[in-house]
Amino acid sequence: MARPSSPKLSAPAIAAAALELVDAHGEFTIPHLAKVMGVSPSSLYNHVSSKDDIIEMMRGQAMGEIELPDPDTDWVQALRQIAKGYMRSYSKHPRLIPLLTAHTVRDELTLRVYDLLAEAFARGRFSASDSLAAITVLDSFVLGSALDAAAPSQVWESNEDSSEAWRTALEAGLAVSDRAQTTFEYGLEILLAGFSLQAASVVSVG
Repeated sequence: MARPSSPKLSAPAIAAAALELVDAHGEFTIPHLAKVMGVSPSSLYNHVSSKDDIIEMMRGQAMGEIELPDPDTDWVQALRQIAKGYMRSYSKHPRLIPLLTAHTVRDELTLRVYDLLAEAFARGRFSASDSLAAITVLDSFVLGSALDAAAPSQVWESNEDSSEAWRTALEAGLAVSDRAQTTFEYGLEILLAGFSLQAASVVSVG
């Protein structure tokens, strides 16, 4: 039997093709996506209702790579596991991040990740408002770290007016192997230590 001249359309196939375009160009359009997939734009609309839908599907593909913690995992370890998985996933697709941050999160798998974050902070006895603030801080840190992972090897320069402290920091920091990942883990442990201190303060007051 002859192979079909155009790829079989499905939500995962559309998301994968769109993600390839975003990885390469930082953006995609419905006409370009249809052309790459060898179909008409109207064929795509039989599977999605809008570009927003495709962006959410790409979000789901990226978040689908995260290994979720078990329900009985210590709350700090659950945060650590999610953050590290989140970083691994989005550092592969840094050009996707600006698209995602411009759209409301609707993808079910992604929302499940946020459910687990909220449940972890609840086990740490964070208030509802503090939980959302902490999730936002962690989210921003991971996304920023994923962008940093895609930065050039020399992110900063110094000049004759630079302080000795800055020049020394650059010399030492840029020499670190896998600087972005090392920096991410350093920052994550600082955040987790801060969250643990807040949880301990709530327990002591309570």
